[in-house]
This record gives sequence, structure tokens and C-alpha cells, in this order.
Amino acid sequence: MTNIYSSINIVIPVYNEKENIRSTLAEIEHKVKTAHRVFIIYDFDEDDTLPVIKEKVDKNEGIVLLKNKYGRGVLNAIKTGFEAVDEGVILVTMADLSDDLSKVDEMFKKINEGYDIVCGSRYMKGGEQKGGPWFKKLLSRTAGISLHFLTGLPTHDVTNSFKMYTKKVLDDIKIESQGGFEIGMELVIKAFQKGYRIKEVPSSWHDREKGKTRFKLWKWLPKYMKWYFFAIKASYRLMN
Repeated sequence: MTNIYSSINIVIPVYNEKENIRSTLAEIEHKVKTAHRVFIIYDFDEDDTLPVIKEKVDKNEGIVLLKNKYGRGVLNAIKTGFEAVDEGVILVTMADLSDDLSKVDEMFKKINEGYDIVCGSRYMKGGEQKGGPWFKKLLSRTAGISLHFLTGLPTHDVTNSFKMYTKKVLDDIKIESQGGFEIGMELVIKAFQKGYRIKEVPSSWHDREKGKTRFKLWKWLPKYMKWYFFAIKASYRLMN
């Protein structure tokens, strides 16, 4: 069964991204040919991204600026973005140019072929990761590939945040994450268990060149591990 969608809602959480946001928006306009709106979600009024975005909002009706409604943090920013979209398709991407925006149209095509979630994958054939801490890469690669083979999860890169969702699948899943970017892992695992169709496409990722990362490995690692073992246990129950 195919879907019929005509546009994408792009959710971008930001935290002091004045050095990157202009380039990110320019790259979206250059590489994403599908009709789209961009939702910029910020945490606090002093965020240095805001003056840049306010200039853009005045000139571009396709950009929406929203304040995080649940309190600071990338998890709450993403949830705010999800709730701001009434229906259709939502892509989560970062403001630091790390994600492969040339893959967005291909991901959208897969959604319209009938998939409910499309994952950008660094660890399948054709994908790659450039830069970043080696230990973080080792953990994410090990988690993604092992879950793929142990549980049948249809992506090699479950920890990647660069994912496209239909609004209907988001509305059907209760979000329980409490850390940060592990929300994408939770959503894919729960959607798979509910029988939603999931697809991956190869994508590249490269570490940011400007600004500071918001990723907090040691703080969030237990949150990722929670969903890793959740997936293992659920798969074990199904087999028995």
C-alpha cells in the first residue's frame, strides 16, 4: 500500500547554532527538492540562533520558529516539533550540517511507497561516518548492527537521529525517553514491534566543523542501553 504525501515538515532542534544555521537552511533549499516547511525549535530567548532565524522568518513563510514547550533539552525540542505538525511527514535533522541532506528526497520517496519510518543509515552498504569520537562510533555501530541481526530490526543504524516519520506512527507511540537523542531509537523499536513498515537508505554523517555538540555520551548511554535491552527482551518474548 502506498502513501500519498506532497510535502515534508523538517524539525531542527537548535542550541546556539548561529555559526551553522544559515548554511544548514541554504543546504536544505539547495538539496531538498520536495516541498517542505522548516520548524526551528529553540530552548531559551538568549539563544544566539534567534537573530539569524528571525531575519529568515520575516522573508520566508516556510520557516517556523518555536520555543521548546517542555523545558530545555533536545528531547523536549524534538517532541515540541512533533506536536507542532498536525499531519503528514516529519524529518528530524540537526543544525550542524552533519546529516546527509541529499538523501531527503529519496527518503520521502520511500515514505510514499508505503513505509512509515525511513532511517538514514551510516552502517549499511553505501553509508559512512566521518569524524567524531571513535568510542561513540564503536558503540553506535555495535548497537545498530547487533540489533539488526539479533531482532530483525530493518535498519543497521537504529541510533541515528536522521529519520523520517509519518505523523500517524508518531501519534500511535507513547514516548518514554528521558535523555536526548535516544528518542529516535525508541520510536523505531516500538514501531517495529507494532508492525509498522520501516526502511533504511544509506547516508553519510560527518562531525560538525563549527560550534559545540549537544551530544552527551556518558549521560545518555544508559538511556540508549535501556532501549537496546528493551528490543532484545521483546524479540526473545516473541520467539518464545
